[in-house]
Amino acid sequence: MRPLRVVIKVKVKIFGAGSIGNHLAHGCRNKGWEVVMVDLDARALQRTKEQIYPGRYGAWDLTIRLAQPNEVAKDPFDLVIVGTPPDTHLKVALQQLRDCPPRVMLIEKPLCTPTLEGADELVTQSRAAGTFVATGYNHTLTANTIHVENLLAQGVVGKVCTIAASFREYWGGIFSAHPWLAGPQDSYLGYSKRGGGASGEHSHAVNIWQHFARLTGAGRVREVSAMLDMVETGQVCYDRICQLHVRTEHGLVGLIVQDVVTEPAQKLARIQGEGGHVEWLVNPMSGQDAVRWQATGGSAGEMLFPKQRPDDFKGELDHIEGCVRGATDDSPVALERGLESMMVIAAAHVSHRLRRSVTIDYSKGWNLEAIQPTGEAA
Repeated sequence: MRPLRVVIKVKVKIFGAGSIGNHLAHGCRNKGWEVVMVDLDARALQRTKEQIYPGRYGAWDLTIRLAQPNEVAKDPFDLVIVGTPPDTHLKVALQQLRDCPPRVMLIEKPLCTPTLEGADELVTQSRAAGTFVATGYNHTLTANTIHVENLLAQGVVGKVCTIAASFREYWGGIFSAHPWLAGPQDSYLGYSKRGGGASGEHSHAVNIWQHFARLTGAGRVREVSAMLDMVETGQVCYDRICQLHVRTEHGLVGLIVQDVVTEPAQKLARIQGEGGHVEWLVNPMSGQDAVRWQATGGSAGEMLFPKQRPDDFKGELDHIEGCVRGATDDSPVALERGLESMMVIAAAHVSHRLRRSVTIDYSKGWNLEAIQPTGEAA
């Protein structure tokens, strides 16, 4: 007889009533969890109840509580989700750790701004509080990623030669989903220093590159050479194209491209080995992810993964449920993984500014002092 699965009642607080807050609120409610959404902006809470949530999911969920942050600041929660703009992530997270530390905290991507201000403090405070902190790189936990992991474990590609990853997508869809924003100037999106631009908003490419590199034993990104296409006006200052050449601690060289201009979107990673290649794809056709592989001179294969938008977060929330239960070992969304992605993003901006390749010394902590020029032109 199949053993009964123990269902735990998870109490969740979600900071931020924007798009990601609604996605995760819906995902949490699908798991039967108790959800409170908080936002400093009363208009955002009203939009959630009257527009965003019912517009996406058919009707407002009356079990979701809407509140101002101070109303529930001292209330205990199993899971706290920080879905506010990136330049407020660490301020909100650190205050929560001081007020009432949860078992698990999920901070959306990008984790912080390219200044890395507050990153070292977050590590220190979360450890002191005993809170497991995760970062919102949900693509490391989707079905197509798990399939690629299995193929790599089977040695389908042989020794890995290089990895390339791209998240290239015109951000008009973001503004369609946020009609109260007239353009990037109306939010953090129009400011790279606030965590916007291609380097921050589409940093899934950086993270999935690092994820696959780690699985192949290549280690962390050690060297970054960046070229950014900056848009600077009186209203905005953001990178619309972010191209990175990277090298890991063990010498793997690869390419990462992120932009906010490509239409139709291109979201993929390709792992090239001596014995073949594997391609990881997000939405190559509407309503599905995919994995394609080809052995050199041998068999080829393709696996399709039908999905709807809420499915993008299902694997992440299933994983977070395990973290609430205490299963946090070797988590692909652990705080350290998100910080490694932030180090690459910060290094990209330093490299672009200096017109030099830069190195990352992880022994110096999660700060800009760990990023130094190599002396070679980028």
